[in-house]
Amino acid sequence: MSSIRLITFDLDDTFWYAAPAIDRAEMALQRWLAEHAPQIGDFTREVLAQLRQQVLSQQPELSHRVSTLRRKVLERAFSEAGYEASQRNEIVERAFQVFLEARHSVEVFPEVRPVLESLQGRYQLGVLTNGNADVHRLGLGDYFQFALSAEELGIGKPDLRPFSEALQRAGVQPTEAVHIGDHPVDDIQGARQAGVRSIWFNPLGKLWQQGIPPDAQVQSLAEIPVLIDRWAAERL
Repeated sequence: MSSIRLITFDLDDTFWYAAPAIDRAEMALQRWLAEHAPQIGDFTREVLAQLRQQVLSQQPELSHRVSTLRRKVLERAFSEAGYEASQRNEIVERAFQVFLEARHSVEVFPEVRPVLESLQGRYQLGVLTNGNADVHRLGLGDYFQFALSAEELGIGKPDLRPFSEALQRAGVQPTEAVHIGDHPVDDIQGARQAGVRSIWFNPLGKLWQQGIPPDAQVQSLAEIPVLIDRWAAERL
């Protein structure tokens, strides 16, 4: 049997908790809009959700392209507020960059870097994310051979294509890869469909309720190097 050569990681809620970062980013965006685009009015979460649903109903293909979707939502908001088309492109991009900068203000779990340092050089490492966080922007990029996002691919996990692209980038077979993530469907079922081993990151100790379980589960990322090394040794 083949040994393990590739390990891919999810990002949001695997390397950090996503909700606090998104909350801060949306608050930063609201403050910026209140100062720089008062004509847009009260850009609350309820308004954001309504506009998001409107855009998705017309362009459902954007469901996996979160950056493009957010830009389209902002564009619609500015349009409905009466901003001329000639003004919208620049102000939409400025507003989006305010959100994106704050979105990258994450609190990376303390074990992330030690774990990556332990695995780096012995395995190829990659990222598979449905979000728009950039590991290079977070100072983690040097650990990875590649980072694939749903935005880039036009489709997200659990679709087979992100996993297939990762295998192709690394030049490995499914049996030589492991995927780690928190989401039972996107990460674990997606990996299973691709023939890739999976590790469920389950810090709260939840019960598995999705049918066939993952190959392993951990409550701390610090457990991963020993687990991976054991699997690699078993498969030599």
